[in-house]
Amino acid sequence: MIGRVKKWLGIEGVKLEIVVAPEQRQKLQMVEGRIRFQSLNEQTVTGIRIALVEKYTRGRGKDKLIDEYELGEISIDQIFQVPPEEVVEVPFSLPYKLVKSDVDQFGDRNFLYNGLAKAAKAIQAVRSDYRIEAEAKVKGVALNPFDKKFIKLK
Repeated sequence: MIGRVKKWLGIEGVKLEIVVAPEQRQKLQMVEGRIRFQSLNEQTVTGIRIALVEKYTRGRGKDKLIDEYELGEISIDQIFQVPPEEVVEVPFSLPYKLVKSDVDQFGDRNFLYNGLAKAAKAIQAVRSDYRIEAEAKVKGVALNPFDKKFIKLK
């Protein structure tokens, strides 16, 4: 009985880990990596969803505003087994498209405007953080395994 509940909740089930370089080249507009699966019991993975999310923060104190944008998403509809005590890796390539703010678009006009845009962003405390999120669908489990990794786009 306890074993069945553990399996249904995903305890001792599939563990998911994102393996990706911590710094990615922004010009490529592609993140490549692998999803690593491990399990104590044999499980069946029926699909994987991977997304790149930007957390855009601006302002200070109580005037601080935070927005999140999904820059890219892929679904891998592949069914495979994760044997006990073995590692299974699935490679992925995640294309994305950056969302530019009005200040960034102003700065892209020429090198003089670029300096003004950087100063305006510093005054407004503008910051973007990027993370990759992955979630796998596992057959017979109520709580799907997931992971997130923060990366830098340079």
